Amino acid sequence: GEEAMHGLRRPVHALPCLAASRAGCFLCSSDPCPGLLRCPMPAACFSTLPWDQSAGRCHSMTALSLACQPADLHPVMAAALIANKPDFVKLFLEQGVRLKEFVTWDTLIYLYENMAPSSLFHGKLQKVLVEEKERSAFSKVPGIQLHHVSQVLRELLDNGALLASQDGSSLFWLICPLLSQSQDCIAGALACSKILKELSKEEDDTDSMEEMLTLAEEYEHRAIGVFTECYRKDEERAQKLLIRVSEAWGKTTCLQLALEAKNMNFVSHGGIQAFLTKVWWGKLCVDNGLWRVILCMVFFPLIYTSFVTFRLQPMSCLTRTRAFFTAPVVIFHLNILSYFSFLWLFAYILMIDFQATPSWREYVIYFWLFSLVCEETRQVLGGDFWNKLDVCAILIFIAGLICRWIPSTLYPGRIILSLAFIIFCLRLMHIFTVSKTLGPKIIIVKRMMKDVFFFLFLLAVWVVSFGVAKQAILIHNEERVDWIFRGVVYHSYLTIFGQIPSYIDGTEPRCSPNGTDPYKPKCPESNKDKRPVFPEWLTVILLCLYLLFTNILLLNLLIAMFNYTFQQVQEHTDQIWKFQRHDLIEEYHGRPAAPPPFILFNHLQLFVKRVLLRQPAKRHKQLKEKLEKNEEAALLSWETYLKENYLQHQQCREKQNMEQKIRDVAQRYRPLSPRVPLGKTCGCQCSLMSRREL
Repeated sequence: GEEAMHGLRRPVHALPCLAASRAGCFLCSSDPCPGLLRCPMPAACFSTLPWDQSAGRCHSMTALSLACQPADLHPVMAAALIANKPDFVKLFLEQGVRLKEFVTWDTLIYLYENMAPSSLFHGKLQKVLVEEKERSAFSKVPGIQLHHVSQVLRELLDNGALLASQDGSSLFWLICPLLSQSQDCIAGALACSKILKELSKEEDDTDSMEEMLTLAEEYEHRAIGVFTECYRKDEERAQKLLIRVSEAWGKTTCLQLALEAKNMNFVSHGGIQAFLTKVWWGKLCVDNGLWRVILCMVFFPLIYTSFVTFRLQPMSCLTRTRAFFTAPVVIFHLNILSYFSFLWLFAYILMIDFQATPSWREYVIYFWLFSLVCEETRQVLGGDFWNKLDVCAILIFIAGLICRWIPSTLYPGRIILSLAFIIFCLRLMHIFTVSKTLGPKIIIVKRMMKDVFFFLFLLAVWVVSFGVAKQAILIHNEERVDWIFRGVVYHSYLTIFGQIPSYIDGTEPRCSPNGTDPYKPKCPESNKDKRPVFPEWLTVILLCLYLLFTNILLLNLLIAMFNYTFQQVQEHTDQIWKFQRHDLIEEYHGRPAAPPPFILFNHLQLFVKRVLLRQPAKRHKQLKEKLEKNEEAALLSWETYLKENYLQHQQCREKQNMEQKIRDVAQRYRPLSPRVPLGKTCGCQCSLMSRREL
């Protein structure tokens, strides 16, 4: 149910009259009740209930509702879920139905078996069943089990959660009803947001897709509201909620769920940004200026003075040194200095010191690149865009290095290494993501590259069509492939930017009559008088039409696309920057302290631990925290308490808004009713009549 997902609690007016006695079945009126799964005709009986009315308007069932026990409402609770009646689901929950008691293994299977065939989730579930039938060579499609549901949900959550628990508190049927009985409500709301966004990508109906996205935003808004309430009460405990490992959601965290769902509003919350800033500065105080940190990097004895302050006091000299150089902000700037040194040395070798026999500087570059390869291997491969760019640059560098060591391909090797240098320079853009001004511009550039990619398809149609027509009219039987490519693509493309071919009207002073000179184009076809065979006005008209559509129409279309992309990102500059800075902070939070090439010592240490000492592999550092059971239970109880406060505040606010609307309407219509003065009793009969008429 859509409205039932919102988690608002409304007052109970009445409960539907579903049976003559509490002991009988609510669906089939049998005594005693045969149970939910053995009820004879639950759908037929349930269809007679007043679903067309809201739960608050069923006034004929109030008396009997008071005699009902919560366990008696389990069958109709299941039927309300199947019938997609959110008002009744909320009504049953308010009457005391407990999700932990209602949801059993058989109940969940029953609910999933009776899903609407038109729903996307049902389609995905059937697809999983068909695939299992093909793998196992069954004669028919197997029945639905919870591991099938878990497989679909893992797909929707990008393999981020293991959801097939027997109590079902995290399964889809109980994600979509009220979250009011769930303790881990922030994580549940964020997971709902992600599931709905993933389902909307596969929805063909535009209205349904918009409804899903609207509902996903509502979930995100509720998560923000509860987190805001928690952050106002206790900042430290609220930040613990962000990085607490949730067992119900596959050992992920609230922060990770928000990032996977791309909930920018949630991530850009002030409390989350304060937490990320604290992580960025490590054990250093946040109010230390950046210039102080840079001066301490240059003159490190300043660390032992009061020039920079730490959050923990007092600290020994060794502890201060370790705390300073393991802070992500320090690691980031050390890596920037190292990367600029690498690019400077690389450029020096390519332009000045590239010899047949490598110099010691070139060997330093090889050693440096090896440290970068080790660091990329340590990180998760196939990650974000910047990791893929690093891998691409390293592969091109290795290809150029192989050609460089072969004497016959020394020059091609230098060309390939020069291309690798370009990609290494593009990697510098990742540094700008830390800047609030330049960071969103990187997003704009990446989105504009997508616009250019689709624009090239349109441009290729005009370039190829004009180029083939021009080549066929001017040149007779050109057999050289390179000159055909020049005439069809290269010259046509340069024409857009104003470089008009000189032979467009049939006159070409520097050409080869028979096309025998490999360095000259073939002359345009001409008659005995050395006049063009084709009409000169024809190619000129074609050129004018080509420039009209490409220069004026297509290029302005590209500019309009760029302008739309820029405005779209510019409106959300602050949110985009706050969202993307998390990736940079998390990267340097889990990165070794030493910059390349000295990072090899850290890799050597990892190699000794994992290979020689056979110690289990561990991720370096993550924004996760596994709490003890007692501490986690206390934290979730505190979250539940503040969630109730938030829901009450929301309900009071809506009530106040409704009362204010009533006052506004009354104030608006008050001038329409004229006030009749009350005169004296003598001769007031006419006045009384007029007042009665009014």
